[in-house]
Amino acid sequence: MSTRSTRNCVVGSMLALASTGAAAAQFDYGWRVGVGHSDNIGLTTTDPISQNMLIPGFDFSYQQEGSTFQTNVVGNLEYRDYLGNAFDNQKLAQLAGQANWTVLPQRLDFTILDVASVQPLSTLSSNAPGNQQQTNVLTLGPTLRFRLNGTLRGQADLNYTNSTASKTRDFNSSRGTFALRLLKDLSPTELLSANAETERVTFDHSDAGPAYNRTRLFASFVNHLRQLDIDASLGWSRLSFGGAASTNTPLARLNLTWQMTPNSSLAFGAAHQYGDAAEDLITQLGQNPGTLPPVAPSSSNVSTGTTVIGSQVYIERRFELVYTYVGARWKLRVAPLYRNFDYVNDPTDSQRGRSGSAGLDYRLSPRTTLSAFVNTESLHYDLLQRTDRTTNFGIVLTDKRTTHWSWNVALTRSLRSSNAADASYHANEIYLGVAYRR
Repeated sequence: MSTRSTRNCVVGSMLALASTGAAAAQFDYGWRVGVGHSDNIGLTTTDPISQNMLIPGFDFSYQQEGSTFQTNVVGNLEYRDYLGNAFDNQKLAQLAGQANWTVLPQRLDFTILDVASVQPLSTLSSNAPGNQQQTNVLTLGPTLRFRLNGTLRGQADLNYTNSTASKTRDFNSSRGTFALRLLKDLSPTELLSANAETERVTFDHSDAGPAYNRTRLFASFVNHLRQLDIDASLGWSRLSFGGAASTNTPLARLNLTWQMTPNSSLAFGAAHQYGDAAEDLITQLGQNPGTLPPVAPSSSNVSTGTTVIGSQVYIERRFELVYTYVGARWKLRVAPLYRNFDYVNDPTDSQRGRSGSAGLDYRLSPRTTLSAFVNTESLHYDLLQRTDRTTNFGIVLTDKRTTHWSWNVALTRSLRSSNAADASYHANEIYLGVAYRR
């Protein structure tokens, strides 16, 4: 099944599930159209191409909280018309959604998770239109719950996951996962669990790499306090590639969220674990159902990610911090991140990255907001001895003329410096758009 067919099937399934009990549902949408100009649309070192763009788009969200069906979907659809024909016109989609069907209350659920995104064809190339592809990861399956005594419960999960990419064939795969969990309620706010998971991954094309099994055994502790949430896991995981020797690594995850004041919060995340591209994309959705990655305000509501799309498994080491402040007139978000990928079979793409992003919204008047943003990343490829430093920053002025209509203008500058030949660039972009929001 193609990426587009998979996505259409999932969206249709989610909306069909949600159609029952529509009185409890909320559907919001908006149309937008804008014109943009870039002085280096191909993000090249030499011979930059100046290009005008026409960019219509459609954004939507759907949420339903019922006793039988719960659905949370948000998406962006966009068409990019390169008026100078420097690149082929593009149809892009970004979607994050979760739908849950309660078959038997407190006993049996059936869940669908789906994330459609635009990812790079190669992270070694600039983020130009020719280096973008559509990806989709769909996972679905039942969850069975059973109670052993007053404070001890059991849970069994059986999931099927399908991954597709429009250009990278190695990403196309299927996997089956079975998990068994024992959950102990220590108090009204504390939960301790023992988890066993086994997974089988196979690829649609034989040259993508060997099929493999992944096994995880770990314990988790969750505590929800008045101002602090704790979610910690510790255990062990193993990879087995057919007749090849197995590899093992510790599994450790920690997520802390501190509500410092009524207006500010601080979140910390850390992980050491096996990972792969498909799991990385679906895990982001599982942690934040019905949300999309933050998008720097510019000419597009569809962002291009940074995931290395392929079949390889890596050992991930990650540390991240997110500070958020929401005041009466301004909002601030600052998020530094360190991430290290060591690929198990082919170390060519192994990388160490430090990045950070910041965004500030200031309300000049009840209808007018000025926004500023910056994101920067330093990425080092160990085997290639290559280092890329990329920075994007800009300002956006948004004016809401009526309850439904608004306009915005954005100025963005993008920079990359690299020790690889012909990998550096700089580009400027301006965008003017009009939007209607229901």
